[in-house]
Amino acid sequence: MMKFYLKVLEPHAYGKVLFKGLLFAMLFPVSSFAQNNNGGKGTTGAVQTSGVLSGMLTNIYGEPLFGVQIKSKSDGAVATSDNKGQYSLLIDSGEVAVFSLKGYLTREVNVSGGKLDLVLTEAEKQQNSVYRLYDTQNRVSSILSTESVYTRDLLSSPVTAINNALTGRMSGLSTLQSTGIPGLDASNYFLRGQSPTILINGVPRDVSSIDPEEIESVTVLKDALATAMLGVRGSGGAILITTRKGEVGKQKISFTAQRGLQTPMRMPKPLNAFNYATLYNEALVNDGKAPVYTAEDLEAYRTGSDPMGHPDVNWYKEILRNNAPFTRYNLHTSGGGNNARYFVGVDYLDQKGLLKTSDENTYNTNSDFKRYIVRTNIDVDLTSNLMLNLNLFGRIENGTAPGGSGIATFNGRSVNLGINTIFASLATTPNGAYPLFNPDGSLGGNKDYQRNIYGQSVRSGYTLSYSREMSADLSLKRDLKDVLKGLWVKGFATFNTNLAEVTPRGKTFAVYQGKNDPSGITYQRFGTDGTITAGTSTNTYQYKNFYSELSAGYDQSFGGHHIKALATANIQSISIYSDLPLTYKTLGGTFSYDYKTKYLAEVVMSYSGLNRYRDGKRYGFFPAAGLGWNMAKEDFIANHVKWLNTLKLRSSYGRTGNANAGYFVYNQYFADGDGYYFGTGSGTFVFSVGEQTLANPNVTWEKADKFNLGVDLGLFQDKLTLTAEYYNNKFFDLLQTRGKNTSIIGNTFPLENIGIIRYKGVDLTAAYRDHVKNFNYFISGNVTSNNNVIEYSDEVLRAYDWMKRTGQRTDQTFGYIAEGFYQNAADIANSPKTEGYNPVPGDIKYSDLNKDGIINQFDVTGLKNKRPIIYYGLNFGFDYKGFDFSALLQGAQNRSVYVSGPTQWEFQSEGKGQAFEQHLNRWTPATAATATYPRLSVGSNPNNQASSSFWLRSGNYMRLKNMELGYSLPSRLAAKVRLASIRVFVNGMNLYTFSETKDYDPETFGVAYPAQRIVNAGINIKL
Repeated sequence: MMKFYLKVLEPHAYGKVLFKGLLFAMLFPVSSFAQNNNGGKGTTGAVQTSGVLSGMLTNIYGEPLFGVQIKSKSDGAVATSDNKGQYSLLIDSGEVAVFSLKGYLTREVNVSGGKLDLVLTEAEKQQNSVYRLYDTQNRVSSILSTESVYTRDLLSSPVTAINNALTGRMSGLSTLQSTGIPGLDASNYFLRGQSPTILINGVPRDVSSIDPEEIESVTVLKDALATAMLGVRGSGGAILITTRKGEVGKQKISFTAQRGLQTPMRMPKPLNAFNYATLYNEALVNDGKAPVYTAEDLEAYRTGSDPMGHPDVNWYKEILRNNAPFTRYNLHTSGGGNNARYFVGVDYLDQKGLLKTSDENTYNTNSDFKRYIVRTNIDVDLTSNLMLNLNLFGRIENGTAPGGSGIATFNGRSVNLGINTIFASLATTPNGAYPLFNPDGSLGGNKDYQRNIYGQSVRSGYTLSYSREMSADLSLKRDLKDVLKGLWVKGFATFNTNLAEVTPRGKTFAVYQGKNDPSGITYQRFGTDGTITAGTSTNTYQYKNFYSELSAGYDQSFGGHHIKALATANIQSISIYSDLPLTYKTLGGTFSYDYKTKYLAEVVMSYSGLNRYRDGKRYGFFPAAGLGWNMAKEDFIANHVKWLNTLKLRSSYGRTGNANAGYFVYNQYFADGDGYYFGTGSGTFVFSVGEQTLANPNVTWEKADKFNLGVDLGLFQDKLTLTAEYYNNKFFDLLQTRGKNTSIIGNTFPLENIGIIRYKGVDLTAAYRDHVKNFNYFISGNVTSNNNVIEYSDEVLRAYDWMKRTGQRTDQTFGYIAEGFYQNAADIANSPKTEGYNPVPGDIKYSDLNKDGIINQFDVTGLKNKRPIIYYGLNFGFDYKGFDFSALLQGAQNRSVYVSGPTQWEFQSEGKGQAFEQHLNRWTPATAATATYPRLSVGSNPNNQASSSFWLRSGNYMRLKNMELGYSLPSRLAAKVRLASIRVFVNGMNLYTFSETKDYDPETFGVAYPAQRIVNAGINIKL
């Protein structure tokens, strides 16, 4: 009997299906049913009941899924869900129905009834395509070292910079967030220890701020095979950001509104005025000086009885808010038909700063940041063989800051350094230095402290910063199947520009020192109360980028043989300020072959150059090759080990480059030097001509030879996937200054291509996804082990091996090895002498490595161990009946940080600085056995503050980086208000940190603007 089925049916059509099914059965003999239901193997056996299976298919957010294919596993009968997620399939009871949709886990269900609603889970890690340079590749035939993260994971992190959403999600990629300044809090990122090239939609360009809603995927390219086509920009690896496109189907509209609170993570803990004064007196006595605070002073600080003469101001509390709001709105729409598809998105973000403001000002003095983004991606099929793609992007960023001096530019955005000055003042101003306000309301201060921090924050005016960026990408792709099947050609051009400006509106303010006289309080003024100055807008950053590319490709299969070829030619011209353009030119090509996705091979090469190198040394050749073998495809495995889906061995080796040229350093330059007067009277002033840094006519690009060995496993229908990779990369011709240079010539020697550093490590990734009925769950983890060793450095002559930089890590810290504290005069007498310093009890004691009885530069050695740093991430979650949950743990091991400066050392800034809680546990004769800090001093101490292992602390940590909980209303409720879905959610960022040190954050510490903990709530509505 032939099986009857319908692809798409509304609920009211079910009766018609049953009627037609019964009529169909009456027209054929029962024996046909019996034979069919036994798979054609006989005419005997039980007769199964045929019926209609129907229901609704949604994702975890309750959104209907259109285009899901539902088929009978036994005979291949197929139906497809409609735009409401509804489906209907004529299938026998007891058979297996298979539900599949690209990007979602395939579900197999034993049919036992007529009604079946299912929730399908996204399977982004198992997508068929792998993003690579200039095109995509089938995952099963890829031997590149790549890893991707997709939209859903990115959206679960409430961040302003996409860098921060990548932390802990991909092996090989490590991040470090060194500041929390709004709009400038993007983490630095490193790919296998290197700074990768960033490409957005295939174009190398700066990425400072981008809307996560517009991103389809972020992919890291790690090995030479994946990046050789970048030529002189491939050594550091690459990060590909691919933005979303429209898809065929009805228009989809999505609106997200979210609001959160930011709170500082870990702040320095300064001493109150009483403890400060007590310890200050002790430090003076240790230095052989008389105390300055009397018993009456200490009592006044302790009781707070004289807030003007003996203040106790918690400056962090007075200047900073406990929290600051974070707001974001996003609206995007997509859809289209066979001839045109579109994606349009707008995004608004408002991130407030931590500074308190005052109603006395008509302007904003906080460090606020606002961002507006618009993106339009359009694909149009001009003919059946010709497709046009147009991407338009615009971004506006506005920032405010308190008044101050100094401007810096970070990732295309300018910022007034007044905010950094304020945090430096917070870290260096004692609580008892001066009152916040005097009794008459004036700002407190005195001769030593003439910059009241409240005045810096609120009464120094304000600064406005602006950044404007726009880009336009246009491409035409012609399918040449009418000439040769599988052949295509594409032309692409893009232009983007970025302009940043700063407008200062500063003013001066006075501080007053109050004194109690018999006639009352008198004040001494320091400084001048000024008015807002009309500063001139300054162009602080100007960037233009023009990129054009011509490419052609061929993709075809012949029986079990599959070949794919790609050739590209591109040129990029980058102009920054008035510098001459930086021009890259690259010719590249790749050829890959596989036989039944079992035996894999690929060859990549490029010929690339940069105009900052002289003629004859401008272009280089960068080849790479790789082989792979998917053993699971072999008959001796495939026919016997059904649970093994993938067992792929792959390896690659190649050369990549890094253009680190400088500004035309192959030319010798001369500039005006000192000047002199000639003649009598006023005379004539004549400049001398000075030779600048010596030229290096032989300068060339840095190089890296990269080896990668990997294995990919897929088990149990790819529910469990594992990837392990070993890499060994030799970076050579690195630009360094020779250590054996001499100063006798009176000039600076140039950088030369002489250095060699080797990076080695292991990347591990594992993921498991499954479901129990409608309870879907996943867990994935990644581990990166990275080590690097300097194999050659032309360093200065060093007397002992332990002093040498060669053989050490690139981030090595050099100093003395601390052995504790000198306990008494006998201990000092029996210890090696310290050159140029006479230690006293409580000072740090150091190791005499060369055993000459003297502590000096010959005892300086590498302080960090040579074990690799390990970065890791663990992501897990589930969804069930509209609820969804995910969490990310991220951390590092075998990491060390060096702490120093005004938040670590006591009484800095010539004795006027702050002291902190760690100083309470200083060495004294009474605490000698338990002290964790050396004896106190005022100002700098050349012995205790010397670079040493004492100040090298553990940087190990594990952070609850991200967590999200969401609930999607049942689709039937959303449909009542004519919506596709309604989802509410709460999420958080940097929620909790486990670390060995509690007095500072392991990433952001010292005088920096602190990193933020964000707790956020929102709603997403889709039509």
